[in-house]
Amino acid sequence: MDRGRPGSKMHVLSDALRVGVSAANTHDSLGLKPTVAHFHIGHESHGDHSKLQRLHADKAYDLPDLRQWLHSHDIGVRIARKGIDSSERLGRCRWVIERTISWLTGYRRLSPRYERHPRNYLAFLGLAAALCCYKRLLKLTM
Repeated sequence: MDRGRPGSKMHVLSDALRVGVSAANTHDSLGLKPTVAHFHIGHESHGDHSKLQRLHADKAYDLPDLRQWLHSHDIGVRIARKGIDSSERLGRCRWVIERTISWLTGYRRLSPRYERHPRNYLAFLGLAAALCCYKRLLKLTM
């Protein structure tokens, strides 16, 4: 927690490359519902590809109401449980999100936040996500 410091926090769904922004002094778990709730908006239904099937997250998201909310939306969860699971077991899938955040913060406009308004920062974050998708598509097709 950043204890009231100014700044922003990125919320990223890696495989879909869906991004969101919240204040840096809010808990990580508060950004999960808005990011996941609007996942299918704007996508046509193509079977199971447009629906989020499984979510991997770290211990910050280990809250009973979040687990219940995800189960009510038929989303499988793999969230490390506080005091029970080791963070190392989650690392097999965690590198994907770390890589994605690294790609996004590689853009100079995003690493230190220069934008005063969150909508402008979110727009640049969306543009960076689109560029990351485009670069990844080029690598896969060549």
